[in-house]
Amino acid sequence: MGATWGSPGWVRLALCLAGLVLSLYAMHVKEARARDQNYRALCDVGTAISCSRVFSSRWGQGFGLVEQVLGPNSIFNQSNSIFGCIFYTLQLLFGCLRGRWASILLVLSSLVSLTGSVYLAWILFFVLYDFCIVCITTYAINVGLMVLNVRDVQGPQDKVKGH
Repeated sequence: MGATWGSPGWVRLALCLAGLVLSLYAMHVKEARARDQNYRALCDVGTAISCSRVFSSRWGQGFGLVEQVLGPNSIFNQSNSIFGCIFYTLQLLFGCLRGRWASILLVLSSLVSLTGSVYLAWILFFVLYDFCIVCITTYAINVGLMVLNVRDVQGPQDKVKGH
């Protein structure tokens, strides 16, 4: 049986749109900081609370790993915010599909995002000694999507509507 198209639900829509907005904002901050080292983003509250410092660090691109493994010119050595835009878009699109395979794919992609969130949170706190409001918020969004996806995969796949 194939998947059918449906509404993603307001919670998924809100989480994915928030993730997209934050990812686009992170991309803007990183590019503005690259043009002007004195640029101060709205999320730069102090020296230990600076998202622009985090986004422009080596871990803000390719998770700090891609360049080491595949080289600086790899197509995968992109800003983390680009990966975020792709992830939230796919979560929204696959969240509109009703089918077991779509639900499983959502959970698996959420597991990848949570792994990345834990890794980047560790870098944030124990390597950069920083607190990034945008980063922490995206981690919370990723947890929310994971909870939503696990709930959906455990629930009935074909709900019968009452009259």
